[in-house]
Amino acid sequence: MTAEAPAAAPLSYGRLVPVTVHFDDLDALGLLHNARYPVLVERAWGELWEEHGHRYAGDWAAAGDACNAVKELRITYEAPVTRPGAHAVHLWLERLGRTGLTYGFRFCSADGATTYAHGTRVLVRLDAATMRPAPWSEAFRTVGRELLRPAA
Repeated sequence: MTAEAPAAAPLSYGRLVPVTVHFDDLDALGLLHNARYPVLVERAWGELWEEHGHRYAGDWAAAGDACNAVKELRITYEAPVTRPGAHAVHLWLERLGRTGLTYGFRFCSADGATTYAHGTRVLVRLDAATMRPAPWSEAFRTVGRELLRPAA
């Protein structure tokens, strides 16, 4: 199952989070290294969730909904990023389950008009004591519902 690249701006769902590509994110050919895309997407998600009070500060027991693990990551590269500077990540939820979720993303130009890469990532919420799946809190689910992509 490959995620389709969603339409470019204007956004009708999700959030566009600014990110910066630095010179040292580029490979020897002057392209954004393929391994940097997921890192920049992760930073964008971290920023978005921190705005809503969900963060990890070194204590899994206190982390609540930030105590989660990646089950799957899929990414498709559409066009190369060839220079450092301002870009963005368009983020949304595809699915919000009881203990897991699937989020979609587009790594794009700062205005959201050009897509460089897109994909999905599956997360599972974990109980800090048992490291087994645990339900998302209602506060987390409330924010998550706001990020859900409308059904086609």
